[in-house]
Amino acid sequence: MKKIIFLLLVALHLDEAFGWGFRNGILHNSIWLEQAAGVYHRESRNGKYQLTYREARAVCQYEGGQLATYEQLEEARKIGFHVCAAGWLHKGRVGYPIVKPTFNCGFGKKGIIDYGYRLNKSERWDAYCYNPHAKECGGVLTEQQRIIKSPGYPKEYENEQICYWHIRVNVGQPILLQFLEMDIEEDMDCLSDYLEVYDSYDDVHGLVGR
Repeated sequence: MKKIIFLLLVALHLDEAFGWGFRNGILHNSIWLEQAAGVYHRESRNGKYQLTYREARAVCQYEGGQLATYEQLEEARKIGFHVCAAGWLHKGRVGYPIVKPTFNCGFGKKGIIDYGYRLNKSERWDAYCYNPHAKECGGVLTEQQRIIKSPGYPKEYENEQICYWHIRVNVGQPILLQFLEMDIEEDMDCLSDYLEVYDSYDDVHGLVGR
């Protein structure tokens, strides 16, 4: 049986003012919550509110997931997922999760701030993706240095294994990828076993190379 594996490395840039973890008693958009709930927030590499419905679906699909449903976003909110940014949901719905309401975020209300189903799918919002298995192989990297290994290394890797690694750094911070060891099948066209590097998650033209 032919083995299929690829590691997808995506380099993302964070606004320097944005921080992970607790702010004002709320666990904002944290990696832990993404892992626990399977729901995560994404915005365009060009900034906030830049994704059409079609583009938002592509963002999630590129990462192996799909747009989250209202119910999935609410379950994430119940365990603390709080993001003050409206995003596309399944079937063209738009909303965002509020745990601790403020005047400037959530109109003072707690829950899913629901903008309803949008008739104009060209409107531009962020995206809420759902992928409960995204972290089984892959993950979100924010450390200054990290060695990435495929499951089973250095022995044979699993059939049809797909890994997504997302590297997040501050704006202007360079990323160095150094390949220490690479062992795949003798497929010179890289059709079965391969590694791809992207500089974005929402742009089909973001492929750096395979």
